[in-house]
Amino acid sequence: MDTEHPDPADLAALRAAFDVDDGGESALGWDAVRAFEAEHGIVVPEPYRTFVAEITDGSYAGPPDYGLVGLAELPNDWGDGRPERDLSRPFPLTEEWLWEDDPRPEEEIEPILGQVFDHGSIVLGTDGCGMYWHLVVTGPQRGRIWNICGEGAIPFGAGFAGWVAHWAAGKPWFDDE
Repeated sequence: MDTEHPDPADLAALRAAFDVDDGGESALGWDAVRAFEAEHGIVVPEPYRTFVAEITDGSYAGPPDYGLVGLAELPNDWGDGRPERDLSRPFPLTEEWLWEDDPRPEEEIEPILGQVFDHGSIVLGTDGCGMYWHLVVTGPQRGRIWNICGEGAIPFGAGFAGWVAHWAAGKPWFDDE
């Protein structure tokens, strides 16, 4: 997975999966992507970076079930009163974590949990019921997709193009092979 250079085949597959044929009108454009990156102190991983700049910035079609939100947006069910997200701070996980089964006391888990939801990732959208898809933008998992919900966080095992291809093939989200 190359997070620095978009693969033309991946971009063609992304265009086909989202069936966007509006001449780039639904895309943000490069100036807006660079402004977002400068504001947050990050560089968005490829091919998502080119996707939002040239193809589309969000889509009512999936993935996920309730559509792909725009680069600077959060899903409608994200909730009010949450801490400000800091995309420049590294995403804290490198492996699956089911905090509902974690034996540590809540006061040890809560600070890490806040980082999982709010540090180092862009929220791509929701499958409902508090189940969110994140693209990691900083840290060792940069470029990878994670499913984060009320019970835990699970790496999907692929980057943005692989995640979309998986969805376009009609595979269930929990089968990432």
